[in-house]
Amino acid sequence: YIIINKSSIREENSVKFLNKLDFENIGNNANFAKECARLYAKNNGLDYQIKRYKDLYNIHSEFSGENVLLFSSPGRIEVCGNHTDHNNGKVLCASISVDTIAMVTPVLESTITIASVGYPPFVVDINDLEPKTSEYGKSEGLVRGVCAYFKQNGYQIGGFYATTTSDVFKGAGVSSSACFEVLVCEILNVLYNNGKMDALTKAYASHLAESVYFGKPCGLMDQSAIALGGVSYIDFKDTKAPQVESIPWQFEGVDIVLVNCGGDHCGLTDQYASIRTEMEDVAKIFGQKVLRFVNKDKFLSTIPIIQSDVSGRAILRAIHYFDENERVDNCALAIKNVDIAKYYEMINASGDSSYKLLQNCYPEGDRDMRIPMALALSKNICGNEGAIRVHGGGFAGTMIAYVPTALTEKLVKDLKAVFGGDNVFEISIRNSGTRQVEI
Repeated sequence: YIIINKSSIREENSVKFLNKLDFENIGNNANFAKECARLYAKNNGLDYQIKRYKDLYNIHSEFSGENVLLFSSPGRIEVCGNHTDHNNGKVLCASISVDTIAMVTPVLESTITIASVGYPPFVVDINDLEPKTSEYGKSEGLVRGVCAYFKQNGYQIGGFYATTTSDVFKGAGVSSSACFEVLVCEILNVLYNNGKMDALTKAYASHLAESVYFGKPCGLMDQSAIALGGVSYIDFKDTKAPQVESIPWQFEGVDIVLVNCGGDHCGLTDQYASIRTEMEDVAKIFGQKVLRFVNKDKFLSTIPIIQSDVSGRAILRAIHYFDENERVDNCALAIKNVDIAKYYEMINASGDSSYKLLQNCYPEGDRDMRIPMALALSKNICGNEGAIRVHGGGFAGTMIAYVPTALTEKLVKDLKAVFGGDNVFEISIRNSGTRQVEI
């Protein structure tokens, strides 16, 4: 860890800091208990969170003084809209009840220091905001990119020291990088901008950081879900100004189980890329770059003609795309109407289409079949109850199940026996995005 020169700590600030006494008494703080109920639902109970926050404060205060601000940034899941965004389609995504928390102290220097538990700390000089290829794939690039967006768009930036810890699990498609980006946005927003940056703008700032400074081309889905909270409906028809709507999650008695199926991603880049390429091959026949601007009825009526120009798999993937866009709309309506039967119907139909038409549940030549195995075992346990589908990119990734609470214990137990206790996660959808935690 890097120890701050105490004379550099920025004391003057309009926000109210938390101190040692606040964390000594956090177990008796009714406001903290309410915050935990909102942020974590049934994940990791109050006693766990009390210890987690106190431990992080003790680490942070040893190096940066006693006064801190507290922030929480969630992970996210894909709900519906599997492989539609890259053809200007529609998606539903949601923030979830695992998060990265940060203890933060502002400093006078123009440096941002972040010490994440379990990793070496790093320092970013925010006077230098040019992209650096040496920072591709590194957290330093994300911090520098967020700061660059702030400066380019008239927002203030300044130094701070943050100590973080995360429950956002790796390798299960819940977007830990976007979680971190939006966290940095909100810290700068509160410390130096009086909280005036809205959630969608934070998503744009994070998108710039990841695509330009981190070197990973991406859409706006992950960042929007994490910044907005709840379920986010995103229509990418205009990729420069996507239509975004936040929908509160109000279903009761529904549990969510996410399974990291443990497949090997090595050598699968071409198979992921082929989905986009084949959809675009169909679009080109109609003089368009992406399927969003192709008329569905015209496409269906001309299949007898175009089948000699593209593969059968490309045609099936295009059918999935058109139907999936309609399912996103119907699924969003089901969430708004708190219609669980319709929600289950749409999620199951989406999963079935991904399996049969999109064909992203098993890599070519794969003998382990981890995602199909997870899907089959889950359906055997749940029968006609709930909804089960591939999650995210597929091939060697994750499976997600929405199930009535009565089935959760058996489902989790049986899946852990096959995929391992560290690869099966019970989560909840959280209706607040990245935010300052005020207790």
